[in-house]
Amino acid sequence: MSNSLAAAVLTTTDLAEAIRAVHTLLEISDGCPEVDLEAVITSPETLARVLDVLPGLEWWSMAGPGHGSSEAGDDPAGCLPIRVYDWSRPLESAEPFIAALGSEPGALRWDLDGWPEVPEAGLEMVTQKYAYLTLTVNSRDLHQDEPSEDHTVHVHARGRTDEPAARVRWLADRIGGRFTGRTELSAL
Repeated sequence: MSNSLAAAVLTTTDLAEAIRAVHTLLEISDGCPEVDLEAVITSPETLARVLDVLPGLEWWSMAGPGHGSSEAGDDPAGCLPIRVYDWSRPLESAEPFIAALGSEPGALRWDLDGWPEVPEAGLEMVTQKYAYLTLTVNSRDLHQDEPSEDHTVHVHARGRTDEPAARVRWLADRIGGRFTGRTELSAL
């Protein structure tokens, strides 16, 4: 397993603006076959909405797997708060999942085929290994440890020498955001 740095390029209280930014970045990418979804769920109402759009998702109690998990066949409603994961979902799963979360924190990560070459900006093509896009909803961090009332778009890019920072700035410019220097280590 390797890591990348996820760079925050847009933080906004306007969820529609964050979703538009994600769509713009997806259009720039060299394709995106799937999305990974995760969240911390504390209320039975949110749990019901999430299970309605993503039946059979993997989860475990925030108190630890020994206190309840999908693997053990436990009832998630009796184990709240829980952390949920659903990997390799079709792209059309993203927005129903966001809507189901309501005010609960979550993250969506799009595994891209790559970031394109941008000769005029001096950027080489970035392959799939380091081409990701993450939207944190109601949270500022990738793991929902810092709940907030805003949403953050993060881009992951890796290349030679100064290209990662240049790529991040170039992508931020495409969505009207800016790279503030805030990054997080992300396991890939």
